[in-house]
Order: sequence, then structure tokens, then C-alpha cells
Amino acid sequence: MRPLAVVGNVNVDLIMGPAAPWPQPGTETIVDHDELRVGGSAGNSALAWMALGTPFEIAASIGADQFGTWLAKGFGDHARHWPVHGDSTTLSVGITHPDGERTFFTTRGHLPLFSLEDVLAVLDGPRLKGGIALLCGSFLTEKLVEDYDRFFDWADRHDIAVALDTGWPLDGWTERNKAAARTWLSRCRIALFNEVETTSLAGVSDPAEAGQVLRQGMPADAIVVVKCGPNGAIAVDANGTVLRADAPRVTVVDTIGAGDVFNAAFLASFAAGEGLEASLTAGISVASRAISTHPRTYAPTLQEAVA
Repeated sequence: MRPLAVVGNVNVDLIMGPAAPWPQPGTETIVDHDELRVGGSAGNSALAWMALGTPFEIAASIGADQFGTWLAKGFGDHARHWPVHGDSTTLSVGITHPDGERTFFTTRGHLPLFSLEDVLAVLDGPRLKGGIALLCGSFLTEKLVEDYDRFFDWADRHDIAVALDTGWPLDGWTERNKAAARTWLSRCRIALFNEVETTSLAGVSDPAEAGQVLRQGMPADAIVVVKCGPNGAIAVDANGTVLRADAPRVTVVDTIGAGDVFNAAFLASFAAGEGLEASLTAGISVASRAISTHPRTYAPTLQEAVA
């Protein structure tokens, strides 16, 4: 098993809903469901690894408040060396809607203060040698992004393959954001983007073709994975060959964090030496179970996920 780590955003999610239509200002709306839980791309992926029994390290930070203490407690020893920033913990309030869509209101909180020094204080390069580091939350961790080049240099020195999932830019895929993402991808060996992100970044409407476009700007041995929701997932291997895996039909309960759960299961399978197709299947299976259960559950083993 190759070592695994995740670097990025951990925050608090308060999910409420469903709400429709959008309420008028000054009114109050009663909803049927609420859930306070660990959120953020890095947090969601780490929770999935914990549920799958997959060993991993996580570099993240918290704010100096009760929410920060609550987040750290949820990760136990994994959070032992997380830095505490002198600010409130980032909080996202997600309002779900009957059509499956959702609206988020997110505070800036502690995430913009997360730095490369914070990462290197937690991760052990020699221990992760030959492994995979999932880098996520790029457009929320501003201070860390300023040192991405140094992070990639550190990963290269320790032969750590970086898997990138930037998330959606707050101001959309502007030319500046596209240029930044392409620069980051040029240093990464795995891309993990959803369908809209992939096609937006590549400027091509077909997700498989868009994946091939992205892979051309990456190292020679790189792979691109495109998450297509109910249509499964696509992978473009190092030879440019397109592989596909279908998703099962499930009754959707909550899709928040589905892509992060996919990332965790895919990388756990891939790090265990499973092939690209089997790893796609593992990612889809675990994510499908997660979005169709409440309270959220995951496949207990990767073997069940692939079966």
C-alpha cells in the first residue's frame, strides 16, 4: 500500500433544508432536516478514508474557537499537530433544495491563513516517500497557494505523486484561474476534476476529450479522472486511452462531498495497486453509497466496493 495524505481545507458544514422557494428577506422558514458535520474537501476525503480503514495523514488547520476544537476531536490523533489560527473556524451553511441543488454561504474564517509551513509541520516527507498526496481546496487556501511551487518541489524530492482537485473557483473559471490550474497540473501526476470543471478548464464540451486535453499539459506518466455524477467516471491513462465506469442507480439523499468521497476511495484503491478501471469502480461505489444513505455510510471495505 502506497502511503496516502491529504492537504487542504477542513471546515464545519451546517446542512439545512429543503427550502423552496427562496424566502423573502425578513421572514423565517422551517425546514425538515439539519446536520452539523465535518466539511471541506480535505475533511470529506479524510472521513471516507477513516471509514474504509485506510491509513493516511492529513495536513489541515483549525480556528481558535469551539468549532475548531470540535473539528479536531473528530479526527483524533490525525489532528494532533494541526496549527490553530487566531481566527474563527470557517463555516459553511448549505441550504438544500427539493430539486437536489444546494446553496452555500461560507465564511472566510481560518482557511486563508493555512500555509506551507503548516503543511510541513504535519507531514513527514520520508514517511510518505513513494506515496500520493491529495491537494484540494485550492481556491480557498490563499496563503498555501502562494507557495504551491515549493510544495511541488517538496513532493518531488520525496517522490510523492500529487493528485489535484482544485474545487470550483469562487469567481468561476476566469482566464486567470484557468492559467493557474494549468500551471498546477503541470506538476501533478493525477487530476481529479468533475465533468463541468474539466470541460470548463479545457474549453471542450466532451468530458473524455477534455480529459485528454488536460493530460497533455501534465507529466508524461500522468492520469486524468473525470467525475461525471450519475453517469459514472472517466479516466485518461498515461497513453491517452479513455476508460469508463458506470454508476449504479441510487436514491439520492445528499450529494454534498460526493466528489471528495470518490477521490478517497479511488486513491485508496489505486494506492493499493488496483488498476485504473478497478479504482474508478471503487470510487463510484463508495460515493454512490455515501450519497444514498442517512446517516451517511461508506462501503466497509474496498473489496466490497470493487465487487
